[in-house]
Amino acid sequence: MSTKKLKDQYSSREAEKYDNPIPSREFIIELLKQNNRPLTRRNISKLLGLKGEQQTEALRRRLRAMERDGQLLRNRKSAYGVVSKMNLITGRVMGHPDGYGFLIPDEAGDDLFLSDREMRVVLHGDRAVARVTGIDRRGRKEGAIVEVIKHANERIVGRLFSDAGIYYLIPNNRRISQDILIPPEGLKDAKEGQIVEIEITEQPHKHRSPLGKVVTVLGDHMAPGMEIDIALRDFELPHVWSVETIKQAESFGEQIPASAIDGRLDLRSLPLVTIDGADARDFDDAVYAEPLKSGSWRLWVAIADVSYYVEPDTPLDISAQERGTSVYFPSQVIPMLPEALSNGLCSLNPEVDRLCMVCEMVINTDGELESHQFHQAVMNSKARLLYDDVAAILVDKDTVLREKYKAVLPGLETMYDLYQVMLKAREQRGAIDFELTETQFIFDDNRKIKSIEPRERNDAHRLIEEFMVAANVCAAQFLLKNQVPALFRIHETPSEEKLSGLREFLGELGLSLGGGDDPQPGHYASLLHAARQRPDAHLLQTVMLRSMKQAVYNPDNVGHFGLALEAYAHFTSPIRRYPDLLVHRAIRHIVTKQKKSKWHYSHEDMLQLGEHCSMTSRRADEATRDVSDWLKCEYMQDRVTEVHEGVISSVTSFGLFVELSDIYIEGLVHITALGNDYYQFDASGHRLIGERTNKIYRLADKVLVKVVRVNLDDKKIDLEIV
Repeated sequence: MSTKKLKDQYSSREAEKYDNPIPSREFIIELLKQNNRPLTRRNISKLLGLKGEQQTEALRRRLRAMERDGQLLRNRKSAYGVVSKMNLITGRVMGHPDGYGFLIPDEAGDDLFLSDREMRVVLHGDRAVARVTGIDRRGRKEGAIVEVIKHANERIVGRLFSDAGIYYLIPNNRRISQDILIPPEGLKDAKEGQIVEIEITEQPHKHRSPLGKVVTVLGDHMAPGMEIDIALRDFELPHVWSVETIKQAESFGEQIPASAIDGRLDLRSLPLVTIDGADARDFDDAVYAEPLKSGSWRLWVAIADVSYYVEPDTPLDISAQERGTSVYFPSQVIPMLPEALSNGLCSLNPEVDRLCMVCEMVINTDGELESHQFHQAVMNSKARLLYDDVAAILVDKDTVLREKYKAVLPGLETMYDLYQVMLKAREQRGAIDFELTETQFIFDDNRKIKSIEPRERNDAHRLIEEFMVAANVCAAQFLLKNQVPALFRIHETPSEEKLSGLREFLGELGLSLGGGDDPQPGHYASLLHAARQRPDAHLLQTVMLRSMKQAVYNPDNVGHFGLALEAYAHFTSPIRRYPDLLVHRAIRHIVTKQKKSKWHYSHEDMLQLGEHCSMTSRRADEATRDVSDWLKCEYMQDRVTEVHEGVISSVTSFGLFVELSDIYIEGLVHITALGNDYYQFDASGHRLIGERTNKIYRLADKVLVKVVRVNLDDKKIDLEIV
């Protein structure tokens, strides 16, 4: 066929990227679609009119990359076809601990069920092409693997076992349900029962399990700190600095250079203070407020100027982007930046000069933002304060602490007055405020858990939170006004399906959510407020929270539903979050009048960075949850047979999850342990109902349970109703 009717809409993009550009991926796909049949590389080259060895080699690489990404499939005659035209689906494999799995399509569509047999040739996380083979008795699309286009697991962590002299690894990640065989020559010095990291030497196929060799012996099962070593590898968390990154971090020295202060707003005389937890090591933010003659307030939020030190495409930036966020495990932090910066030169430590990016706000007597400005500044923190001490000073009027911190006391009292006004404005705005219990592990000298305690939130926590939200709102407004591609923190409205389930559940309790088909945050907030005095308040809060979507990073602003804000960006934590660093760079680009020079990032760049940063944030949450679950199981091993009061925290078709009230640990009462009856699962009512006895177990019900079993490998705690 002729390609005259086709026009490559992306030719200018390709010309920017390459000296000798060839047609774009989109154009090649359109060409193959119009031909209505697979074409060889020679056919494609001829139709595109490519000439010379350089262009044909570029086409070969592009076709291979498109094949690798699942856009094209090469048949046995070496002809390329468009995957979507061949009734094939490309996606990521998600394994299940019971052996089966699903193919999650790259493009919108139903997940494809993969039987145990199909899962033999793939591992969890692999990218594959599959075809639909039918519909199973549960109405799910079934699939068969056609080709694995990318293997996800180069290395796997697990526990080493042997049977009749044959060694094998049971992966710690239970979504990888296949055992990995370890030949004798691949054992290294590993012993049975140890936790090891293996490298896959041969991927699985229909007739054999995957093979591997031991690369690192992490240590004995249950050794202190082992849970973190496992999580780092299981979740592929970058945790080793390159030589170049450390060298660059240490090259700045310990004091800010005098040249860096030139042209900056000098705030060193301003009584800015940091307010953090007792265990904080890096200080991102400092605050101060002063009353104005008009009755309004001026609020200063100073944030560590990480962007001065970490410039795009440097070793520090590459490492920070790869990590995306600092990861806070119960007993250890994996920082986004090396300690020379995160705990040193960037951290707003007391009584030392530090570079900062400042948001100066004027807030009126109604708690509303009147105006704001951003400055590059230099500051000197006048005190490193703790949340508990600030609450004691402001709420309890502790005389000893008030005397100790009298130099910064006027600023603290002004900030408290301002906070209370801002809190009223927050309530009027309709922001949703879930009161969730956070817990902390108290360790003994051997790094074993001594106790698990609730982490109390006081007015000092809420004050800092309110000020940070205000600065983040200003950052978002500033970026929108100046039209620079950057990342917003977006939180979309709940889906129709989730809303329908929530309304059905509320109806059973005689409650309703306002707003009709389009509820606003204020409707959620009103319902929460109305339910606060009810005995089932915890239940209502849990169900409402589960009806909401996750917040993500995206350059296209759609507002933040939970905070009831039209625009929101993360600006206040650049030491520990990469999106905040990107926002700082954008603000610096604007305030230093660099608008005439080209901004480093395009909208497309920000889309990709948004997806990456959202992934690293989820990854950090999952890894810390995994470590917490491990530690909780270890803590409960010595408590089998104990009886505890608990609250049903989740109801499923296979049983009840119960949170033990005194130690904040969750376990499962399996449906088979519920007594002499058959129980039916009512999803909308979040309950199990006994067929014969009509006994009902519902979300947030109080129960008495006994700990009957703890499985550390599976991170499971089994309970029985007493």
